[in-house]
Amino acid sequence: MKKLRRKGLSTRRAFPGIILLIALLGIMAPGMPGWSAEEVKPGGAPAAMPEARTTPQPEPAAMPEARTTPQPEKILQQTCDFLKSTEQFSFKAEVTDDRVYTGGKKLQFAFDLEAYVHRPDKVRINAEGDLENKQFFYDGKTITLYDELGNHYAVLDAPGTIDGAMEKASQEYGLRISLVDLAEGNTCALMTKGVKHALYVGEGLVRGIKCHHLAFDKDDIQWQIWIDAGEKPLIRKLLINQKKLPAAPQWTAYFTDWNFSPQLTDDLFVFTPPQGALKTRFVSLKEMAAQQAKKPRAVKKKAVAKKEKQ
Repeated sequence: MKKLRRKGLSTRRAFPGIILLIALLGIMAPGMPGWSAEEVKPGGAPAAMPEARTTPQPEPAAMPEARTTPQPEKILQQTCDFLKSTEQFSFKAEVTDDRVYTGGKKLQFAFDLEAYVHRPDKVRINAEGDLENKQFFYDGKTITLYDELGNHYAVLDAPGTIDGAMEKASQEYGLRISLVDLAEGNTCALMTKGVKHALYVGEGLVRGIKCHHLAFDKDDIQWQIWIDAGEKPLIRKLLINQKKLPAAPQWTAYFTDWNFSPQLTDDLFVFTPPQGALKTRFVSLKEMAAQQAKKPRAVKKKAVAKKEKQ
């Protein structure tokens, strides 16, 4: 201390800045930003880290569901089940039919069709158009087909159900009536019998109505159907292409006026012959086969007779 005094120096004079700095540190340390007096005590537990502040992020959008292609067989079955569940119904159809002539010439003709069904044993179908005007009756006992242009009719005894009557008419007599399949209980089985490939084409419009477009392929025909995509799976269009016949003729029907609560009386399904109508009969497939078998023999006999004359 003496040496310091000799030189005219003292601690206060030599280190005034240090003393002031320590004093300032002693005052400021407890109040430094982010710290507290307790946090700087020796051996004190460290303070918890402050929570990180994050900007709220919007929830990620849900991934769109994968689209599955509708099954054509399932959609068709819904239509068949719906028709089968109804006790009675009626509809109209506008039909075009290709006719093929010599040399592959093809002409298209049209007819309007009306159908009335009362399960389990009544069907009436009227067809009127360019080439024909026919009426089909089934009253639970007999099948009658009337040709108004020729004014003649034929009657066939039939089983007491629509399915049984149509089976007999088709298998024993080769009788096929346009769209009568829709009145039967096994409609889908009849339509899909022999199908090799089925395709869901997509959605399309039939006269302004949104429909499922389905296609089915068989050995001899390829057919397409448009089914209403709305509340009721109704048929709106049907197209049949006979691909193995010359010129591949097509048959097309547009369906309208579906009615599932029609006022149908028994008289509607009973045929009353008009005045002057000629009664004929249905020829069975067996009879036709027998007639065909006789023709070659007759031709052969004629050929032998010609040789004998020569």
